[in-house]
Amino acid sequence: MFGISDYGAFAAAFVLLLFLPGPGNLALISSASKGGMPGGLASVMGLLLGDQILLWLTVAGVAAMLKTYPPLFMVLQWLGAAYLLWLGGKMLMSKPGEGPSLQITPGHYFRETLLITLLNPKAIMFYLAFFPQFIDPVQHQGWVTFGVMAGTIAALGFVYCLGVVWVTHHMAERLRAHPKLSSSLQKLAGLCLVGFGFRMVLAK
Repeated sequence: MFGISDYGAFAAAFVLLLFLPGPGNLALISSASKGGMPGGLASVMGLLLGDQILLWLTVAGVAAMLKTYPPLFMVLQWLGAAYLLWLGGKMLMSKPGEGPSLQITPGHYFRETLLITLLNPKAIMFYLAFFPQFIDPVQHQGWVTFGVMAGTIAALGFVYCLGVVWVTHHMAERLRAHPKLSSSLQKLAGLCLVGFGFRMVLAK
């Protein structure tokens, strides 16, 4: 189908990968819990746009360049780690009742999530490893094949992210009645972001 060796397996594999914990999922949860549905939806758009940019950069050969020039990969890795550490540190240092550590504006959440996604060079390497597994070298149709794969990833990602935002938003409504619990969860989210930052630095 469109040069994809097993479209059903490709879609199923990506759905499973969506459930793996990572900075993107955490950004969605954080945005929806503090910015409501507007903030959550803006975060979804930022994540999806970031994914598509990385996906097409991979297709264009940027991933190969990163493999050829390891220092460039290291620079991107350190930038991504520093950004996650900065965000996590802000959340950890916020005081109870002080309000959200990030601004409650949809545009802000869009930019935050977009940057978190783009500054994760591991995502480019993931697409480099993931795509070839489902491309039929005989039936491959060039840009059409990649376009169908990119569209599928965008559609599945949107449905999943929308579900995460909707569930988080409704849970947040109840959490707002318990400020101490909400503050503890925010610090836990900040700790997770710091953990992802260190993981990106230490990962080989």
